[in-house]
Amino acid sequence: MPKIVDHDKYRKELLSKCFDLFAQKGYSAITMREIAQDIGVSTGTLYHYFANKKALFEQLVQEISRQNMLMATAELQKTQTLQERIEALGRFLAENEDYFIKQLLLWVNFCQHQDSKEMRLSGGFKCTIKQYQQWIYDFLNIDDPVLISLVLNLSNGLILERLLKDESISITEQCVLLSKILTINI
Repeated sequence: MPKIVDHDKYRKELLSKCFDLFAQKGYSAITMREIAQDIGVSTGTLYHYFANKKALFEQLVQEISRQNMLMATAELQKTQTLQERIEALGRFLAENEDYFIKQLLLWVNFCQHQDSKEMRLSGGFKCTIKQYQQWIYDFLNIDDPVLISLVLNLSNGLILERLLKDESISITEQCVLLSKILTINI
């Protein structure tokens, strides 16, 4: 009897194995052959699921983002108000700071080796950004696109500041301040 494979689940397993690999070696420094070898599959298997390294990376970004939103949603389920949700988001970012720094470095490393126009047109990245925007709309209950951008920009900026080892910047304090600003203006 033939083995029944859940292709979507297996694709996600392959992607999860790639995160640390890309974080350690960088996007440009690794080939599909090396990825396959390091995660323990054949190159043919890797190409069966991903047309090329760029497609693999874009799907990795989408999967990481999906997981981020699921984890953050679990944290926010315990909150009622916008202020509580923003503050919980700050705690979530602070508790997972190292992971988000790795993720930021992955994105930057990838972007260094891409044409900026191509990046703006990339369906995978556009989709990921729209998913984050939708998540903010749904779970923070913010429907103003400018405020949604503010939350995303502040989150990314805080992670960047922590990467630069600015110890005077507290993610949780900044999110408390953001929650106060947003609750005054909404």
